[in-house]
Amino acid sequence: MHKGFILLNCDLGAEEYIVDELKQMQNIRNAYLTFGAYDVIAEIQTEDQVGFEKAIAIIRKLSRVVSTMTLNVVTPE
Repeated sequence: MHKGFILLNCDLGAEEYIVDELKQMQNIRNAYLTFGAYDVIAEIQTEDQVGFEKAIAIIRKLSRVVSTMTLNVVTPE
């Protein structure tokens, strides 16, 4: 399993729309509205890195998403 987080900046007023869209996606475990430098944070879990990258690409293409920051979780072996 591969886990990570994506932090999103959205158009003004689009935050709830983005969270609703994210919650409908298969690989999104949780999505939250936030206050601060980013508007939304979402937890992503996929089978592998390739699936993770595909999920990120889909999220970045959502309408009303302005910018993103991706955080990969590193699990010690």
